[in-house]
Amino acid sequence: MHFIDEATIASVLTMQDLIPAMRQTMIDFSRGRIDQPPRRMSAVQPHGGFFGSMPAASAQAVGAKLVTFYPDNAKKNLPAVMAAIVLFKPETGEPLATLDGRLITEMRTAAVTAAYIDAIAAPDVKTLAVLGAGAQGRRHIEALSCVRKFEDIRIWNRTKQQAEKLAAEVGGKAMSAEEAVRGADVVVVATSSTEPVLEGQWLRQGAKVASVGWAGADSAEVDAETMSHVVVVDSREGTLAESGNVRRFNAQIYAELGEVLDGTRPINPDATVVFDSIGMACEDIAAAMLAYNKLGGV
Repeated sequence: MHFIDEATIASVLTMQDLIPAMRQTMIDFSRGRIDQPPRRMSAVQPHGGFFGSMPAASAQAVGAKLVTFYPDNAKKNLPAVMAAIVLFKPETGEPLATLDGRLITEMRTAAVTAAYIDAIAAPDVKTLAVLGAGAQGRRHIEALSCVRKFEDIRIWNRTKQQAEKLAAEVGGKAMSAEEAVRGADVVVVATSSTEPVLEGQWLRQGAKVASVGWAGADSAEVDAETMSHVVVVDSREGTLAESGNVRRFNAQIYAELGEVLDGTRPINPDATVVFDSIGMACEDIAAAMLAYNKLGGV
C-alpha cells in the first residue's frame, strides 16, 4: 500500500480547498451521514503522552487515524501531534493508501475553525486574538485570513519569545493574554494548558471564540465564564466524553457546528459564541481523501 509523506501532502492540500470540504463534512456528520464512534485516547505513562484511535466511514471516505499527542515534545524539538491515516475504498473496502497525518491534523483543525468563523462572524471583523503561538496558532492565522481580513492580530504565548517570533512573521503584535483578548472580535485559544488561560471577563460582547487545544478530558484551557456563553461543538457525544471545557464547568451545548452550518440551529449575530473543538476522525479522513484525490489516487 502506497505511503504519502508530508511533503507530498503539503504540495496539494490548500486551505482554499480544505475549508469548504470541512464545512460539508461537519454538515454530513450532524445529518447522520457519517458513522463515527467517539475517539479512544489512552494515556501513555510515564511519558506524559496520549495515543488515540479514530475511525470513520461514509459513502465518500472510509478510514482511520492513529494519533499521538505529547505536549512536552516542543522541548525535544518534535511536533506535539503526530499521526498516520489509512484510507480504504468506500465501494469495495480495498486499502488505498497510508498518509502522514501530522500536517492533515494541523490543517483540518484550523480549516474547521475557519468554516465556523465564516458562518457566524460579521463580514467586517478586524481584530484577531490568538492565545498560543505553536503550530495551531500559526495555522489558524493562515486559515482565518482566508475568510476574513484582519487588520489587528494579537498574539500571546506562555513563552514571550515565541509570541514575538510569530507576531513578526504575520505582522501582528505580541502582548499579554488579557490585552490580546479585550476588544477582540475573534479569539482562538490553541494551547496544551491543563488550566484556563482565557478568562471570560476579558471577552467583549459578541466575540466569537474557538478553543482548539486539548490536554486531556479533565483539562480546560478556558474558564467557566467563557463556557457560560453560547457553546457550539463538533460532536455532542465526543465532547461530553472528552472536553474538559465542557465537563469541568457543566457547560450547556447549544448545537453541533454542522447544525449551525446547515441553518437548522441559527445563532444570534450579537451573541458571544464559543466553539469547543476536540477534533474528529471524519475531518481527518475527508482531508486525507481530498489530498489523495488531488494526487490522482496514487
